[in-house]
Amino acid sequence: MNRSALPDPTRLRANDPCFCGSGRKFKRCHRASFDPVRAAVVSPPRSVPEEIERPPYADTGERSVRGEPDVKSADVIERMRRTGSAAAEVLRIVGDAITPGITTDELDVICHEASIAAGGYPSPLNYGGFPKSVCTSVNEVICHGIPDSRALEDGDIVNLDVTLYREGVHGDTNATWCVGTVDPLSRQLVRVTRECLEKAIAEVAPGRPFNRIGRVIQEHAEAHGFGVVRAFIGHGVGETFHSDLAVLHYHDPRDTRVIAEGMTFTIEPMIALGDWHHRMWDDDWTAVTRDGRRTAQFEHTLVVTSDGCDVITLHPDGAWSGEPGSSDDLT
Repeated sequence: MNRSALPDPTRLRANDPCFCGSGRKFKRCHRASFDPVRAAVVSPPRSVPEEIERPPYADTGERSVRGEPDVKSADVIERMRRTGSAAAEVLRIVGDAITPGITTDELDVICHEASIAAGGYPSPLNYGGFPKSVCTSVNEVICHGIPDSRALEDGDIVNLDVTLYREGVHGDTNATWCVGTVDPLSRQLVRVTRECLEKAIAEVAPGRPFNRIGRVIQEHAEAHGFGVVRAFIGHGVGETFHSDLAVLHYHDPRDTRVIAEGMTFTIEPMIALGDWHHRMWDDDWTAVTRDGRRTAQFEHTLVVTSDGCDVITLHPDGAWSGEPGSSDDLT
């Protein structure tokens, strides 16, 4: 296994020069962005206008899974294409607002309002009781971070997970951004994570086993000395937010299920700098790495075509959101 040659800023001592080249001591410069993420104040859930179509759980707070075929009808796929494109626009709007000093709760407001402006319902809101309209996962938070009053620090990385419900279907996508000046190792983590998703998408085609997806993700991550989180996986999506179809991000040779034309699902690898095992916060949503080191994630929703797949959560301009990967876009 090839380990990254980039220095790990967590090994810097307080009085060492900061990695950013400012000439200041680490403790006076970027040390705060490496403090453990702590829960802060969560504001009340925001309301959605009555005229916006709601998913079944919006009023009940349930997390039930409705039966839904893995292979979708042409009508469902067309609705998913439109909704996925709109979700990508919402993700871009929220991502453009990221800057040191903004709180994750402020990002939630932007996502909430942009979702409604797009004529949709922010899918996370009240799904299983989740209190917000977007997941904001900062630094060592793997996924499902709840937006709160914590301000983003210069040097953080943050994942925004946006899902939009519109026309009776969900479009699910996420990306990771660097906040201000970020150390080279964290930037490499973000880049490699995006590359993992790019490589996984290239493996999707009818007749291929699902385990090719996990294999290419694990091989690429581990080639850079990173780990693949096992506990959270990709999933089927459509009229249901999360359906039974499971997409592993690590290689399991027993997973010989065959990909079929018309399937719709997400691929959303979570890649860790260190230990890929997780632990949960008391809120029963926020998952963090057991060793407290950083993770990154990228996600797209796909529809399987006759000769490959289409990414249906691309922004209309064809470019990815988040930090650059091995290519500028995926068209």
